[in-house]
Order: sequence, then C-alpha cells, then structure tokens
Amino acid sequence: MTSADSAADSAADFTADSTGSTHLRAQLDTLTTEAFRPELAEIDRLETLEIARIMNAEDAAVPTAVAGQLPRIAAAIDAIAARMSRGGRLLYTGAGTAGRLGVLDASECPPTFNTRPEQVVGVIAGGPDAVVTSVEGAEDSAELAARDLDRLGIGPDDTVVGVSASGRTPYAVGAVEHARRRGALTVGLSCNAGSALAAVADHGIEIVVGPELLTGSTRLKAGTAQKLVLNMISTITMIRLGKTFGNLMVDVRASNDKLRARSRRIVSLATGASDERIESALAATDGEVKNAILTILGGVDAPTAEKLLAEAHGHLRTALEAATG
Repeated sequence: MTSADSAADSAADFTADSTGSTHLRAQLDTLTTEAFRPELAEIDRLETLEIARIMNAEDAAVPTAVAGQLPRIAAAIDAIAARMSRGGRLLYTGAGTAGRLGVLDASECPPTFNTRPEQVVGVIAGGPDAVVTSVEGAEDSAELAARDLDRLGIGPDDTVVGVSASGRTPYAVGAVEHARRRGALTVGLSCNAGSALAAVADHGIEIVVGPELLTGSTRLKAGTAQKLVLNMISTITMIRLGKTFGNLMVDVRASNDKLRARSRRIVSLATGASDERIESALAATDGEVKNAILTILGGVDAPTAEKLLAEAHGHLRTALEAATG
C-alpha cells in the first residue's frame, strides 16, 4: 500500500467516524438526561454547602419519579417471580454505571437471600474488568451482548433486565432484543421517555428524572433511580419467592460472625423463644434460619421442618400452616 493509499484510508476512516459522531451527538441532544442546564453554568463558583444543598434537592426528586412508574415496576416483578419460581434466572445487563449497578444488586442477593450465585447475575459490557475500569467500545456492541447471553445459555424461564440511563445504549438494547428472540422475559429500565430500550422490552420502565447537575453525568440522579428500581426488583421478587417471613430475612446465609448473630436475632424476633431454645433449633437445623423458626413455631423436628418447607417450595408461612393445621 502506498503512502497515498494509507492517507486516503485514514481520511475515509476519519470521515466515517465524524459522520457517526455527528449522528450520535444529534441523538444525545434529544435526551433529557443529557440536557444542559444554563442556570447551573456557574455552579463551580458557589460555596460547597450551597452546591450540596442543590444536589440534595435534586436527589429528593428521584423517589417521586420512581413512584410514577410503580404499576409498571410491580407488573414486571410479578412476571419475574413467576419465571424464577420455575427455576429461571434474573439477569441484569448494561454498560458503565448501569452495568455496575446491576452487578452490585446481583452480588448482594446470595448473602441476603441465600440465592445461588447463578440465580441473579449481573452482565456488564466488557466483562468483569469493566466494573472497575472503562472498556472502550463495549457498550456500542449489540453483538457482544448477544454473545454474552448465549454463553449463559439464556432461555424461556429467564428474565433479562436491560439497564441504560439514555435508553439507547446498543449493548443494553441488543441484550433485550436477543433475549426476546430466545423466549426470555425482558424488562427495559431507562431514564428517558420514549426510549428504544423500553420499546423493545416486554416491560418498559422509564424513570424520567430530568437533566443532571453535571451535564450528562448519569451516575447521579439517573443512577440513583436505577438503584432504587433494582432494589425493588430483587427485594420484592425474593419476598414473592418466600425468601422472607414478614420483614425478616429468613433465608440469610450465616457466612460470618455478623450474619450468625443476625440469624439468632431473626429467629428470636420471629419466635420470641429463649436463647437456649434458639441455639438448640439452629444446631438441629444446621444453622438454617427458616427451618429453625419452623421447628419452634410449628413444634416439629428438623427433618419434618425440612420436608414441610420443600413441599411448600420454601414458603415458611405455608409450611407453618401445614405444621399447625
């Protein structure tokens, strides 16, 4: 190749990149989350306390925006719980901040609800390294999202939640589109109205929080909104699956001293039994909080408690009714 050919190729590449950049900029100009706020153009001149007050007031508007989408969130959760009750998985997919929030929510389910690591999974564009470093270009690839889901063997009993503040991120949109083709349930969580992500999902959830304090920094209000919704999805799904007894985390995994102490406290709150009775019940049930509660409240031995819980698909209230009815 001559130097002239090389220069021509470089010029063509630059022109293509410039055209693509212009198109993307036009897209971003239409997004609420990317809007510029001239009234904050001199925020860097303000006192720190005043900036903190402004930011706090901005954050206070997020729960109200979430409240407007509660019926859609609830419908999505009921559909997710139905699939998971059949053995399906919950997968969060996203890039950047959205992807990291999905990974965070998924990683907290095993210690909180004693789920298996593969039951709730965070899939981030660029893989695990992208949790702590930027992986350039990963968010722009719908094909990468499809490959990531295929590696996990996505199927009809699974749910894929695409998370993207803009609602246009190719990785998140591509993941939802591919999941639907595989028969999985899909949810699209974004922070812009009329988003492509919500449009391709079975359940579209759009939490419109408005322009950010720092233009385009969607780790702020948009990130907070996404965290609140992901908290709802995982927590209420686990409630529906019988992972709680009232507001007690009876499926907590006692993997350290703090959680072992919490386990004893949960059994105490649920039963009102003496410390000696609690220790005996936990010892008999190999530390399983739900089983220990059932032996105390249901007046059954450990093997019977295990059998009743299995028949009740892990729902303590149902097992307790069987034991006492």
